[in-house]
Amino acid sequence: MKVLIKQAHIVCSSSPLHGQVKDILIIDGIIEKIAAAIGDHADEVIAHDNLHVSTGWMDSFADFADPGYESRETIETGAAAAAAGGFTEVMLLPNSHPVVHNKAQVEYLVQRGRDHAVNIHPIGAISKNAEGKDLAEMYDMLNSGAIAFSDGKNTIQDAGLLLKALQYVKPFGGTVIQIPEDKSIGSGGLMNEGLISTRMGLPGKPAISEEIMIARDIKLARYAGSKLHFTGVSSAKSLEYIQKAKSGGIEITCSVTPYHLYFCDEDLQQYDTNLKVNPPLRTSADRDALRKGLADGTIDSIASHHLPQDWDSKTCEFEYAKAGMIGLESLFGVLGAAMSDWPLDKKIEALTVTPRKIFGQEIPALQEGAKANLTLFDPSAEYEFGEHMIQSRSKNSAFIGKQLRGKVIGIINGPKRRFNNN
Repeated sequence: MKVLIKQAHIVCSSSPLHGQVKDILIIDGIIEKIAAAIGDHADEVIAHDNLHVSTGWMDSFADFADPGYESRETIETGAAAAAAGGFTEVMLLPNSHPVVHNKAQVEYLVQRGRDHAVNIHPIGAISKNAEGKDLAEMYDMLNSGAIAFSDGKNTIQDAGLLLKALQYVKPFGGTVIQIPEDKSIGSGGLMNEGLISTRMGLPGKPAISEEIMIARDIKLARYAGSKLHFTGVSSAKSLEYIQKAKSGGIEITCSVTPYHLYFCDEDLQQYDTNLKVNPPLRTSADRDALRKGLADGTIDSIASHHLPQDWDSKTCEFEYAKAGMIGLESLFGVLGAAMSDWPLDKKIEALTVTPRKIFGQEIPALQEGAKANLTLFDPSAEYEFGEHMIQSRSKNSAFIGKQLRGKVIGIINGPKRRFNNN
């Protein structure tokens, strides 16, 4: 199978081809030729106005709900959503049923992922059943294909258990992922605690519930000399702690969600249940600090926090709605809208190089002779995000109807490829 990409702007800061416009010929999943113009016959020709190509994007925190919650998502629909969003690789949360806490569950996900254009990387649970009590079989899961460890949506509350996990993964260079939240503070909160929650009459969850957990976990990571990644960071003070930890040589990294870059607690005043997320949307000042932190490198990468919920879980009173929002399909457009002044090469680096470095994955080469692992996109396309663009089984997105900037054209991953029709 021959695929010819015509006149693509190459975005790959580590490549001598960065910034150049080239034709790319792919034969049976291998990049055969990169040149100013290629006249070879091809089975499929890809040509698009303002076409850009980069190394395939990687997402580090998504829930495909399979096995056990297939009414919300499956491996098939989740992979389709990831491909539509431009991702060739996705790391999956362990919060399925059963929980991914042993090698059998890791092997299930690895096997199920082989038939798709998107590479599936399981995240193994830190504790059995993700209950935060006893350590799971992390080394066995590592050998079966898990590339990081986390209790996913369940934050490890027990400091001693998290310390054991950090010490356990250190010999093999593993990384622990944590959503920072002290659940003993504001446990009944439905949104960020502040002026807006008071006006709306909703119980709040204070930012200190996140900040105190980050402060604690930084100390644990320093003591263990191990690698810790915070995901879903949402407050300005949290970024201050993380920046100081990095300056002190502690192996801390962090990521932000697209919806924390775009929305703030003021957007909740219409009680849109799709904006009920965890960590909650903070103040506009916090949102601006996140944007600045991403631009200056305090925040390392963007993670979708793709969390499908079925119709009944969102079409109800705000108090009873489940937290979470899907985000794979809209991520790049949201990033373009929220961070319009951030250079394109920095955006792509945060989607390609940085997440792979954090989790010890090989960075695919964009060169002749290499396996094709590519994302094709138009970074300047402006459009209204519509439900018809969603490939996920669930539709719980607050971005439907929003004006976004940056459209994904498709992905090529070896001999497999998938392109968007919209």
